[in-house]
Amino acid sequence: MLLELDSIIKILLAVFIGGVIGLEREAINRPAGLRTHILVCVASALIMDVNIKLIVGYVNADPVRMGAQVISGMGFLGAGTIIKEGVTVKGLTTAAGLWSVACLGLVIGAGYYMLALFAVVIMWITLKVFSRFETRINKSKRKRI
Repeated sequence: MLLELDSIIKILLAVFIGGVIGLEREAINRPAGLRTHILVCVASALIMDVNIKLIVGYVNADPVRMGAQVISGMGFLGAGTIIKEGVTVKGLTTAAGLWSVACLGLVIGAGYYMLALFAVVIMWITLKVFSRFETRINKSKRKRI
């Protein structure tokens, strides 16, 4: 029963953490929003949790194999969100966000809850606060041209 409770906590935390980043993306009308980020984070946490449980039963198993597949798979999925329109490129932050949420899910699945909570705070600050600085920098660049 304790193993199931631990797994349930991991999944619920992944919903919360994926939701924090997803809400920010949803609020600014990005294509990968709340549901996408929650799904990615939950699935990553689930894969890592299952991977750890499988390691307990097998001596020669690689504890990071499934997590590595999540990371490379998210790179492929994230690349699909990047679009070049003329001289501008859109979707880089969405791709990075999806990849980061997948990594957060792996961290949660591995049981490092406080590290995941700290990382999501840093990610949220990066998305919310630093976007204002980017806007100012871009405005000053346009004035110079």
